[in-house]
Amino acid sequence: MTFELPLFPLQTVLFPGMPLALHIFEPRYRQMVGECLRERQPFGVVLIREGDEVGDVLVEPFPIGCTAEIAQMQPLEDGRMQLLVIGRERFRILQLHHDQPYLTGTVEDFPLQDGGPENHAAVAALRPWVEEYLLLLSEAGELEFDATRLPSEPEMLAYLAATVLQVPVLEKQALLAEPAATNLLNDMRGIYRRELPLLRAMLQFREEVPAGPEPFSLN
Repeated sequence: MTFELPLFPLQTVLFPGMPLALHIFEPRYRQMVGECLRERQPFGVVLIREGDEVGDVLVEPFPIGCTAEIAQMQPLEDGRMQLLVIGRERFRILQLHHDQPYLTGTVEDFPLQDGGPENHAAVAALRPWVEEYLLLLSEAGELEFDATRLPSEPEMLAYLAATVLQVPVLEKQALLAEPAATNLLNDMRGIYRRELPLLRAMLQFREEVPAGPEPFSLN
């Protein structure tokens, strides 16, 4: 099914089921958000492929994005606003339109292909890696973590794992665009096998350096 969707190009990747905080200040996106609120419709978050996040009317996004449902809106001074959105469904852009102050597109649903029983084995293989990664971040004070709250549903575990990873956005975009659930889970496990030793080394280095300004950030 195809449909028209307002698009918000950003330097970040939104995954289904995951939250994202946004500061809306450009007039065109204030208009877009106002219309979405009035019509009770989502907008699409897309990663920028070419162009600038602010002020670029000819920005070019990657073709795979995620719809964003507005969960909270806090008005600020001068018409600005703080939003909390929740990722809902993946979509693929078929055609971009530039006839509005903000970017819009004709898009189609892009659901994950279900891997069936293979997904359960892939989840079991990925879960310990995610638990250890989040535990390390928790011990470093980067987040609060409760292993009992990790989702068991394959798609949601994969998207949570992709969201918390400290990797470049282009790598996250490739994960968002993965067609099949089993492949996504297996790709995630490969990335965690690579990233966990790096995270351990970074945390160990931070513990060993003398007290003073932080030499690096995990973000």
